[in-house]
Amino acid sequence: MTTFADLGLSPKVLDAVEAAGYTIPTPIQAGAIPHALQRKDVLGIAQTGTGKTASFVLPMLTLLEQGRARARMPRTLILEPTRELAAQVEENFVKYGKNHRLNVALLIGGVSFDDQLRKLERGADVLIATPGRLLDHFERGKLLLSAVDILVIDEADRMLDMGFIPDIERICKLIPFTRQTLFFSATMPPEITKLTEQFLHSPVRIEVAKAATTAKTVEQKLVKSGKKDWEKRAILRDLIRAEADGLKNAIIFCNRKKDVSELFRSLVKHEFDAGALHGDMDQRARTTMLANFKDNKLKILVASDVAARGLDIPDVSHVFNFDVPIHSEDYVHRIGRTGRAGRSGKAFTLVTQADVKYLASIEKLIGEDIVWYDGDLSTLPVSNEPDEAPRRGRGGRDKPAPKRRRNEGRERERPQSEIDIIAAAEKAKDIEVEPLDDQPVIRTADKPNKVAIKTENEQRRARPAAARLEQRPEPRRDHRRDRDDMGTAPIGFGDEIPAFMLIDTKI
Repeated sequence: MTTFADLGLSPKVLDAVEAAGYTIPTPIQAGAIPHALQRKDVLGIAQTGTGKTASFVLPMLTLLEQGRARARMPRTLILEPTRELAAQVEENFVKYGKNHRLNVALLIGGVSFDDQLRKLERGADVLIATPGRLLDHFERGKLLLSAVDILVIDEADRMLDMGFIPDIERICKLIPFTRQTLFFSATMPPEITKLTEQFLHSPVRIEVAKAATTAKTVEQKLVKSGKKDWEKRAILRDLIRAEADGLKNAIIFCNRKKDVSELFRSLVKHEFDAGALHGDMDQRARTTMLANFKDNKLKILVASDVAARGLDIPDVSHVFNFDVPIHSEDYVHRIGRTGRAGRSGKAFTLVTQADVKYLASIEKLIGEDIVWYDGDLSTLPVSNEPDEAPRRGRGGRDKPAPKRRRNEGRERERPQSEIDIIAAAEKAKDIEVEPLDDQPVIRTADKPNKVAIKTENEQRRARPAAARLEQRPEPRRDHRRDRDDMGTAPIGFGDEIPAFMLIDTKI
């Protein structure tokens, strides 16, 4: 059986690994570490929770024992899609690098630029950053990337698939061509694999599990739900109460930040011990909330997909998908928060009729059918209510009716037929008018001498179009040539020829 000592790691790293309580590497670690130590490019694919972070942290620590960083010129660079993942990687360097005197700098949003700049001035052996904040420092002239020897792109599919492609391409152009590049991810679709070809040079592909597979230690269930949010919240609360005996802690995932806040307030209102985590929160609040959940001070964490990628919370017993993820790969990452390191876990997903296509995509990706918890969608009662109008804006209000034009209502109320004229005559019973030969005479039963006539505007509209055109005054065209004071219109410049045009020139 392979041990960490067989992988070629340095004695200092091996001592830190043993102190952390690890003796046998995971398959991704056993496959990737030897190639990383040989300075080869690596493309690592493994399901979440299998120790991908240590697969690049441990060999980097061994390689960094030689050499020293200079001010503003980091030796290695690790790119992460979220602040939480970046902070987690920093924790791994602190844990496994306790025998090393390495400077680790963390560049993420929501933290003071001055504090980060002081770390860069001391010289960073390891620079862990999100792409946006990294480029901010570079554009300010506070960072040089010409000394980077090792580039790590963690959660590669998310980095490339969710809008980071331009930033990644720009950063790669700033780093020496001779660098070593390591890619690690749980999923790697073919179209994303093509994009990695421009970042990796003859990479060693380490795939220890089928791409986008879920851990066998996670029990997955589907729960039918109505389309209304309040129905889903009620079903979720009943589900949490039903699992109370085995529920140690749980993460509830929502697709939208707005739903995270609403669900969090609802759970607190119903006396659940809950917290919230999403991208719009202040960095200090996000860090505190995540730390409280890790320390078991919170039992339930309602989160967006910012918590779905790579967060190492070892003992999460349950995962609830309040919304079916739109991207099928996100399902793998979400339920990967439970059942880690060989532990068992449960994952429940609330499904509405509108989620059928997303569910089919998930089952196709993972290659298996997920079991229903209490009957499928066909057992839901038929609802006669119309579908909700699409929500817009923050409050989800319906789109307001368009403003009416000034005379729009009046014109609609004008009589257009004989029946309408009769109705109008009945409303005007107290108006005495003289009968006219050319107007329709309407006699009512109670007042046979009353007459309803068309208004002047209605009479004008009733005339033939040709007659209306004949009576319409011809619009006045106020051309300058028609004015009396202008006289005959000049030809060309007239007598006012510019002087420069009168100069003799040779042709």
